[in-house]
Amino acid sequence: MGRVIRGQRKGHGSIFKSHTHHRKGAAKMRALDFAERKGFIKGVVKDIIHDPGRGAPLAKVNFRNPYKYKLDKELFISVEGMYTGQYIYCGKNAVLAIGNILPLSEMPEGTVVCNVEEKVGDRGALARASGKYATITGHFGGKTQLKLPSGSKKLVDGRCRGTVGIVAGGGRVEKPLLKAGRAYWKYKSKRNAWPRVRGVAMNPVEHPHGGGNHQHIGFSSCKSRYASSGQKVGLIAARRTGRRTGGSSGKKEIIDDKIK
Repeated sequence: MGRVIRGQRKGHGSIFKSHTHHRKGAAKMRALDFAERKGFIKGVVKDIIHDPGRGAPLAKVNFRNPYKYKLDKELFISVEGMYTGQYIYCGKNAVLAIGNILPLSEMPEGTVVCNVEEKVGDRGALARASGKYATITGHFGGKTQLKLPSGSKKLVDGRCRGTVGIVAGGGRVEKPLLKAGRAYWKYKSKRNAWPRVRGVAMNPVEHPHGGGNHQHIGFSSCKSRYASSGQKVGLIAARRTGRRTGGSSGKKEIIDDKIK
């Protein structure tokens, strides 16, 4: 019997837990209340801060509590163009402007949104990473269709809220890391995920791909969904493998080249 492999050890937690000690807090919208359902509420951006382990900046937004004499301090995902001192309006009757939060049903087709709710009142789940956004592609009887950053289409309830604009911090992945030290610091603030030793570089006792006189797997890397956890490495329950070929865009490029 071999060792417990890395994938199994990660499930236990321990040294593989995420590094959350210095993080500023959960970035969410306001809890859905009467003010947002029926009208709007005004807040002000007090500060824009960095959150360790997150590519996008966060905005500290203060709202006056509708029922008590106090401030509600929220932590929003900052959008491109947001600035300190800016007024943020949240609610059904809010105007369509950068940084404002409205139900998707109140926005026209083609609107670019981010930090979109997947279910009504979940306070933001889709298109939250730096530079990402979703596009409203249509409204269908109380539902709204979104084009997500992955390119897939998703139908959500029209009452789900979204922030108008693109998440700030875009272009982050375009700059190469260049050296190991930068990758070290990047993942130090996230979790224990770097450096990652390849399975074929290990011994047979440590990984199903290990061993042999050359670094090769020696069999198909596809694995069944129902394989035991010690075998689950490689392409798990793959529908297809290999490079994606064909597609209209690829064909068009070939035709254009021929014309030139």
